[in-house]
Amino acid sequence: MKFRTEINVVPLGLGLGYADTVLLFGSCFADEMRRRMQELKFRAEGNFTGPLFNPASVAALLRRAQDPAPATLAELRQDADGWWFHYDANTLLSGPDPAAVLGRYNDALDRLRRLLPAARCLVVTFGTAWVYRLKESGRVVANCHKQPQTLFDRTRLSVEEIAAEWSQLLAGPLAGKEVVFTVSPVRHLGDGAEGNSLSKATLRVAVGELTERFGHAHYFPACELLADDLRDYRFYADDLVHPSPQAVGYIWEKFAGAVLSDEAQALLPEVERLVAQSLHRPRRTDSDAWQELCRRTVGRMEALRRSAGIDFSQEIARLNSGNSR
Repeated sequence: MKFRTEINVVPLGLGLGYADTVLLFGSCFADEMRRRMQELKFRAEGNFTGPLFNPASVAALLRRAQDPAPATLAELRQDADGWWFHYDANTLLSGPDPAAVLGRYNDALDRLRRLLPAARCLVVTFGTAWVYRLKESGRVVANCHKQPQTLFDRTRLSVEEIAAEWSQLLAGPLAGKEVVFTVSPVRHLGDGAEGNSLSKATLRVAVGELTERFGHAHYFPACELLADDLRDYRFYADDLVHPSPQAVGYIWEKFAGAVLSDEAQALLPEVERLVAQSLHRPRRTDSDAWQELCRRTVGRMEALRRSAGIDFSQEIARLNSGNSR
């Protein structure tokens, strides 16, 4: 008997390996996938200005990266408590010192400008089609920063708007890169159950338009894996909105199978074991057995660095600090 509909995620044909740079953008689900990749020593970066939840704000960040001019103090705003922020960035970059806020924002843009040309693949997770537009200019903000709601108009991006904006990017600066789109499995219940469903449907149809037009655009069914495959509240966190750690792990396994090369997938268990070994601290770090284990582990890490280009520098430093004899 079958008690659930398991989704068979077919490989996307990307064959990403440890030598490839992958940039991940979008909602907090993109951060979950990025952390998984970083823990397994992939060259993964992303969300340089913090999580971005709507397609327009992610697109705006990528367009901004094409402009070498730095942001200026005139772009910042100050709230009633004296906190400075940028409407195109998450609250993570905000603070009481405008020069420091501007510096963090420009540093984030500079990192993106440096990494984007070398990136082979972008993973873009759309969280919601609902956006807030400044009434004074009509532009979409990435975050309202708890400003008065009277400053904004709340609207929903249309399929046509999303597809048109991202078509320009896919035909322009992203033309030579593989782009994997996902729709976040995180439920935006602040929009209401009906609003959340309408939003997710809008995002999915827009991505469908893009993958039909562009051969280097792909779709990974993160939302469907949670809502249709796992399909149970036990796979949600206590807030019943975000996926549980078990669900994230399940989606990661499907994601790895869809985008990674066979060689990279074969290395995952050993990489995970070596990283865990570097974090272990025995009761006696001066024992001969521990010292020998450190030497063997570092030797294997160095061998993987030479053969597969995996950077274990942090882990080697940790092991060497416990192997001072």
